[in-house]
Amino acid sequence: MDPFAQLDNASPHPPVWNLTQLMPSPEEEWQRMKSFVSLGQADMAAMLETVEVLLQRGHELVVGNYDYLLKNHDTAIILGWEKGADEAHLAERRRFFTVWLARLLGFDFSEDFARYLFKAGQYHAAHGPRRIHVPAVYITGAISLVNATFARFLAEEMPGHPAVPPALAGWNKVLSMHLHMMHIGYHAACALDSGDFAVQVSMFGRMRTITGRQNLQVHLAEGAPVAVALQKLFNYFPHARSEVFDINWQGGERLDATGTPWFEAEKIYAVKPMWRVLLNGKDLSYIGGPQIPVSAGDELSVFPPGR
Repeated sequence: MDPFAQLDNASPHPPVWNLTQLMPSPEEEWQRMKSFVSLGQADMAAMLETVEVLLQRGHELVVGNYDYLLKNHDTAIILGWEKGADEAHLAERRRFFTVWLARLLGFDFSEDFARYLFKAGQYHAAHGPRRIHVPAVYITGAISLVNATFARFLAEEMPGHPAVPPALAGWNKVLSMHLHMMHIGYHAACALDSGDFAVQVSMFGRMRTITGRQNLQVHLAEGAPVAVALQKLFNYFPHARSEVFDINWQGGERLDATGTPWFEAEKIYAVKPMWRVLLNGKDLSYIGGPQIPVSAGDELSVFPPGR
């Protein structure tokens, strides 16, 4: 039986609706990648021996990075620097790069840094103040260039030192973690902009405080349900999930490539009591839940308790 059938706005106990298939949070991905690349104490001990050298040449790395981007035809066009770098823009980017480098060399493995890198990925997808879209290939390329520069600096400053090879292996692992975090932020932002039409999402109360936004546009494919809009919204603002949803787990079996049953648990996001999502002013709980289709011109609103 449809739990949303025969309900109207007078019902005191609307059914709880769920959202599934959200991307892992930045914090979860950060820990998963750290475990996957097996970053351990031996890696960090070797890396630590190289920190002073890399820090001493940090200014050279920052300046050289943007000199390279300015001289490269494609990146100069992307940044709007075909006729030379805008000094204010260049200073902004150097500051960002310096902060990132300091946190990298300072062995920052905090969840706050994971969120910082996720946000940096969104900025590269034209969701920053200057709205500059940097294709993903150049994000990957930039991290590769940092890795190569580290190798050059250490070859010049610590030739033949036994710590250098394991240190470079460790820095490669960490930079891979950084790249992954930036990519998931980048793709969350790109998903928000991908689709046949846009719907306006307005946020109220605590949602405005949490996200720092009053509204934004979410692009959708023809025939997409509200659930897809909400997936894109909460993939873009993963830190808002804990405010809006309670987490449950649902287990099930699937078959692997050999046909062997495999148990897999899925995270279920159940909307908390008194949180409301409205489609054109009507509460989802009374009109069919998040599987109801969305059309061009529709509007979504997210209200916290107390509204």
